[in-house]
Amino acid sequence: MTTPNSVLRAVRMGMLMSQDDFARAVRDAGSRAGQPNDANKRLVQRWEAGTTASPRPIYARALEAVTGLPIESLGFALTIPLAHVTDDGHGGHDMEPTNGHIAPAAPAAEPRPNGNNYSGVWLSRYEYFSSGRDSSFTGLHYVVLLQHGNRLSARSLPGSSDSPLTMDLEIDSHVATGTWTEQTATDGYYLGARYHGAIQLLVEPTGRRMTGKWVGFGKEFDVNTGPWDLIFQSASTNKATLETYNHRPA
Repeated sequence: MTTPNSVLRAVRMGMLMSQDDFARAVRDAGSRAGQPNDANKRLVQRWEAGTTASPRPIYARALEAVTGLPIESLGFALTIPLAHVTDDGHGGHDMEPTNGHIAPAAPAAEPRPNGNNYSGVWLSRYEYFSSGRDSSFTGLHYVVLLQHGNRLSARSLPGSSDSPLTMDLEIDSHVATGTWTEQTATDGYYLGARYHGAIQLLVEPTGRRMTGKWVGFGKEFDVNTGPWDLIFQSASTNKATLETYNHRPA
């Protein structure tokens, strides 16, 4: 008997995506990483039904990029690197078809030259000025940061804030540049408005803090900016660690 993957289904629905939308996002993530995949609605259905308990690495990396969560937190069984059940339900080695021939799956992107990997749990803290309240405020989230090559993706833990936050960054040496999106709480001051913008952070030599600034539009349709910090908390992304940080920061 197979056990449905209710965790993956809940994550997908929380992202307000249909199975078609989710499959398209997985394909797009693979293309951006230079590792194209053939995700489709039927494959997403097999994942959610539990028919495929462990996605191949090429799909696992794309799933992490789309959801911002480690693969072990998406309801899948642990992936066995070589011989395991493939996405079509048959046993075998992890191989990808190429022009009618069988070739090894594409390797993961090369790590940055200094070998640093910033995956883990971080505290996100930014400041903004509210013109309507004539005061400054601080936004706090615990986020799961995942690194694939020189790309970083961050997604806030659901219990850390009622305003979900995501970030997509590209790191070059000690500089991380990218975009952010926040869906404000429906019962909060901004009534569920969705805000987004750009961000650039400098990684401190210790690798335990990133400091920079954000830019984005405001409620009065002006462009605002302010400080933003990411502060390292834990290198672990296992289920127990995520549960430890799944609460509002002090």
